[in-house]
Amino acid sequence: MAVPVIDFSNLDGEERAKTLAQIANACEEWGFFQLANHGISEELLERVKKVASECYKLEREEGFKESAAVKKLSELAEKNNGEKLESLDWEDVFLLTDGNEWPSKTSGFKETMAEYRSELKKLAERLMEVMDENLGLPKGYIRRAFNGGEEYNAFFGTKVSHYPPCPHPELVNGLRAHTDAGGVILLYQDDKVGGLQMLKDGEWIDVQPLPNTIVINTGDQIEVLTNGKYKSAWHRVNATPNGNRRSIASFYNPSMKATIAPAKELVDKANPEQEQLTNYPKFVFEDYMSVYAEQKFLPKEPRFQAVKAM
Repeated sequence: MAVPVIDFSNLDGEERAKTLAQIANACEEWGFFQLANHGISEELLERVKKVASECYKLEREEGFKESAAVKKLSELAEKNNGEKLESLDWEDVFLLTDGNEWPSKTSGFKETMAEYRSELKKLAERLMEVMDENLGLPKGYIRRAFNGGEEYNAFFGTKVSHYPPCPHPELVNGLRAHTDAGGVILLYQDDKVGGLQMLKDGEWIDVQPLPNTIVINTGDQIEVLTNGKYKSAWHRVNATPNGNRRSIASFYNPSMKATIAPAKELVDKANPEQEQLTNYPKFVFEDYMSVYAEQKFLPKEPRFQAVKAM
């Protein structure tokens, strides 16, 4: 069983209907898929790979060696009692947004990542239009929902991660299992060092490293908007003894003030006694994030119930 790989360029040709169906199936049955021929140039992707790796070596690696994860793992290994480090991840990570400070010592980093983020945001918006079409929603529905009715309010962030070689991978997670809180996630993962897995039908499946592809997964807010037709999928990263895994995940999320609820067009109205049957509450995304911050690595259903009670 392998995560679906979809040729995005076929949307513009004779195989459009088939490609739409492939994306619909991937969203409904997997919550994960890989896009090939997505329109982002290999030259830009190679530059992203280069500056991200250089940034880690130049600006991040020494700091990671002094991190709490390294120290606590070393202590656990010395105890040798079989206990696993469950409260920390074997991950070096920082966030790029339009408003925060970016690494400045790595040549070309800012320019390359700004260009990349611009291209990724366009791809995310195109993908959301494909989802609109597949779901029978008006064009731009998901984007408008995430923007809270305004034009440019949605949050677009990029998480740059490295998972360095781990001396005791059996004692720690690269990244603990979770679903993503937001909307559409676009991941440029390492094409040589694996480790990313998703949960499918109770089985952990490798998200296979493939050159020049973008891994797509849907977050909790897509699940809510689609009234559960598209599910956010559990995923994790395993620590590995070899290789330094690069992972660049971009998130197209609702604005904090956006109100999220199942789309009326997708709500089951089969019961005439009720106006609508929804599987999810209506909430402000900021409230959901408050719950998520505390419960990220816990089952997601109680998160929806907790925000419903707010």
